[in-house]
Amino acid sequence: MGLIKQFEGCKLSAYLCPAGIPTIGYGRTTGVKLGQTITQTQADAWVVDEYDAFEARVRRIVTVPLSANQLGALVSFAYNLGVGALASSTLLRLLNAGDYKGAAAQFARWNKAGGRVLTGLTKRRAAEAALFVKP
Repeated sequence: MGLIKQFEGCKLSAYLCPAGIPTIGYGRTTGVKLGQTITQTQADAWVVDEYDAFEARVRRIVTVPLSANQLGALVSFAYNLGVGALASSTLLRLLNAGDYKGAAAQFARWNKAGGRVLTGLTKRRAAEAALFVKP
């Protein structure tokens, strides 16, 4: 959850993310409307709930054993891009084939929003890849 909090940041008023999606708290997009505000307590509760939900969905699509660090990196990735993006990715295909090193190299490819490379996404993917390969 550390990477999610670090890279999402927390905003208590709804805003448009770089992809143009209404977002609030630590990157929550479900049911968010511009003009909406929440408390820090709500943001903290939502990120825990969403992390748990994303972790369960990631576990369902990964067929190989994962370390806690690998799981954390994948949950951060899915939280940011959606489980569908992970499910259809070369990253997941390589991982499920047992190619952990190849999977780790795929994180860097996912650094764009709206067709543009974003520095924040480049840094996030590098941090996720580093966590993924950390014993």
